[in-house]
Amino acid sequence: MSTAAVLVVAGCAPSTTETDDAPTADQGSESTSSEAPAAGGGSVDVGIIYSETGPLAAYGKQYKEGLEAGIDYATDGTGEVNGTTIELTFRDDAGSPETAVSAAKDLIGQDFKVLGGTVSSGIAVAMAEQAQQNEVLYISGPAAADVITGVNEFTFRSGRQSLQDVATAGAMLEDQSGTVVVLAQDNAFGQGNLAAVEAVLGAEGAEVASVLVPEDATEFTGFARQVVDAEPDLIFVAWAGATAGNMWQSLDQQDVFDVAPVVTGLADSATFAAYGPIGEKISFLSHYFPGAPDTEVNDALVEHVSGAGGTPDLFTPDGFVAGQMIVQAITEGGDDVNAMIEALEGWEFEGPKGTTTIRESDHALIQPMYTAQLVQDGDAWTPELIETVPADQVAPPETSGR
Repeated sequence: MSTAAVLVVAGCAPSTTETDDAPTADQGSESTSSEAPAAGGGSVDVGIIYSETGPLAAYGKQYKEGLEAGIDYATDGTGEVNGTTIELTFRDDAGSPETAVSAAKDLIGQDFKVLGGTVSSGIAVAMAEQAQQNEVLYISGPAAADVITGVNEFTFRSGRQSLQDVATAGAMLEDQSGTVVVLAQDNAFGQGNLAAVEAVLGAEGAEVASVLVPEDATEFTGFARQVVDAEPDLIFVAWAGATAGNMWQSLDQQDVFDVAPVVTGLADSATFAAYGPIGEKISFLSHYFPGAPDTEVNDALVEHVSGAGGTPDLFTPDGFVAGQMIVQAITEGGDDVNAMIEALEGWEFEGPKGTTTIRESDHALIQPMYTAQLVQDGDAWTPELIETVPADQVAPPETSGR
């Protein structure tokens, strides 16, 4: 499987911080979407294991709101498939693979045949292993690690993957044989992103160079000068943590933005204001923001989530698509896992982002991506669409892991 260790490609806004103090999940708690199945129709149980608490709780909330909207949309507001109620049981993974696996084993022990959820790649990998061992359907959420694609026949994904992010960045490179400089921290995250750029853009003929910065660095002027001296045609930034603000300021002070387009991932809306005026100088690759797609399905997503008091954001469509996939699997496969898998493989449908296809060979989710810029709107900063990149142009290479 190509670049199996690649991590999420994302630029981090200056205010981003991380915490390891994830609360412990209550293993005995659960909530369901309804108390009883439709009269005479029975019910089908679906377990959703996601971050209700923990460091990724904000992303988990987006996913859950999207999931509920997607099921509502795909069932015309009934929550039923052929008179059978889809009964959701939610469990909190608290950002912990061990907690998630414990919850999965409990639900599987109760004869759940369908599991979904998680925004964490580490959790998704552990869940995929459980799905294969117990032969249940697992639909991963926003987790972006490429290893999830093709990991086994029982695992699907409802969001994009890192290689699609990198391919979107490549759409901004006018000369495919030009020089791409990756500016990243010298850790697993940065090295993984460098590997993705080499695998995708390098394969297209680009010359890939790197400026890897020690993780404990606090002064970035010299590294910014190295980027300028490399005379790049595109600069790809992969950064995480509290030093992001200083890093971006150093790039601005050294006139890096005048040298070549600077590309990074557009995160969720909570990060937009933190860039300040520098945000207008960055070219963002984007998985989703509410104003990007011009589709009836996205209109339905926005209407449902907003009407329920939520705010559509980066990972809302991943939940929505998971809802569509769950309904499709049950509609065509009933409670037969093999039939559910067959119903999803090769399925082409209209998702929030447009025409979306589950690739039969490895279950990659082929979908459009976006490029964007941040613009000031009064006191706020909002994303503005530059281009929609067609799904086939950002499709990841096929894997052969399963």
